[in-house]
Amino acid sequence: MSSTELLRREWTAFRRPGRLIALAVAGLTVITMGLLFAGATSSGVSDTFWFRYQDLGRDGAITVRMTSMTGTITYPPPGHDQIVAGLVPWAKSGIIVKDGLRQGSRYAALAMTGAHGVRFQHDYVHDVAGSAARTPRWLRLTRSGDTITGSESADGEQWHVVGTAELTGLPETVQVGLFATSPGDLTLRETGLGGTIEQVRFTQAVGVFDNITVQGGTGRWDSGSVGEMNHTDWEKFHNASGAVEKDGVVTISGTGDIGPIGEGGARGVEKALSGLVIALIIVLVVAARYGARETPRRVIAARTVVVGSATFVTGLLAAGIVVATTPLATFVRVVVGVAAVLAVCAVLSYGLGVWLRRGWAAILVGLTLVAVPYAVTAVPLLPDAVAEWLLRLTPAAGFAVKQTVVEYPQVTAHYAPSAGYFPLPGWAGFAVLCAYTALVLWLASSGSRGSARKPLPGSPPGSSG
Repeated sequence: MSSTELLRREWTAFRRPGRLIALAVAGLTVITMGLLFAGATSSGVSDTFWFRYQDLGRDGAITVRMTSMTGTITYPPPGHDQIVAGLVPWAKSGIIVKDGLRQGSRYAALAMTGAHGVRFQHDYVHDVAGSAARTPRWLRLTRSGDTITGSESADGEQWHVVGTAELTGLPETVQVGLFATSPGDLTLRETGLGGTIEQVRFTQAVGVFDNITVQGGTGRWDSGSVGEMNHTDWEKFHNASGAVEKDGVVTISGTGDIGPIGEGGARGVEKALSGLVIALIIVLVVAARYGARETPRRVIAARTVVVGSATFVTGLLAAGIVVATTPLATFVRVVVGVAAVLAVCAVLSYGLGVWLRRGWAAILVGLTLVAVPYAVTAVPLLPDAVAEWLLRLTPAAGFAVKQTVVEYPQVTAHYAPSAGYFPLPGWAGFAVLCAYTALVLWLASSGSRGSARKPLPGSPPGSSG
């Protein structure tokens, strides 16, 4: 019998209504739960700050002296009973060139930070360290076409270039000016068996500037927020975010952040694929039961292809529907990756069924090796270190293929499995899963002798568990 005929025969044997219905339920579970979190699939950038600005042509510069930077943190630990003066490490205030006032547009900024000195940042993901000096500090941004250069000085005479950015495609007129922003104060609270959950409190940064000069600008200043602001009690009743000018001194107050991770962005795809754990359980059960049958060695490979292919198509359709709004490159990587991981998990479970010869035993081992580690690390139950090791050492490491947001040093966030971050890159996690699967298939093939497997002692002929 040719390979094609063998595959056709095994596919005909596999496609019983019960198995096909189970795979359909697995796919529909992913789709249904994904649609519930449809609003969470956007993993854009943070882009919220107060902006005092004027228009700038293709060539020009803004120079300022930043005289001070202060801030407010509301109800920090340990008591959570007072509002204190202070700055979170990545609070920022300084000068910025931006392509319009819409959120997510291109920019380059030179800023003083709460705890990381002067930084030159552009297009959300790029961050260059300047000096560790504190205020007072002179700052300058120079535009020459699409090239933005950030420089700093201690005295306004001798300048040091911090960084240069090529913002290809900038329009003839951009906006330039002063800004302030401050991300939430993040701390972790222990819960469960040692897991941690995030607590984020409102903060505000205040920058004070004088000696403000703009070359190549219109000279007409405007002021407003990029993103929403002035909704908190602190801003309403104490210090509104905004810009105040008096005797040549400008004070900018603002909250928010400018960076690569938007609110909820780290878990956008993770939430959209929240039904994956249920689908995984269904797939493991179906494949394990399918493997716990009379299995001649010569058909193991064909049945592996059948169960893997059926699961791959199921995963491809389900994941493709729920993450359809992501960028194309991310869409292809996540959808194909998730489908491939589900398929390999099905093959792993099928191999366990062949090897162990009992469906219930294969199901138990498959759930323990794959579903349980994946489920318990997706929630803040275990200590972060334990969760990370589970996702390094078990086949659940394969689900790292669906991670879409990377860790950035200039962003304070909870980089843990429960927040959607895997300790291994996608390719490495997938390799761990494939290694387990290859081992199990080798054991299954080695244990399957002759044209049909001998029944266990005491079992009736043809028994498969």
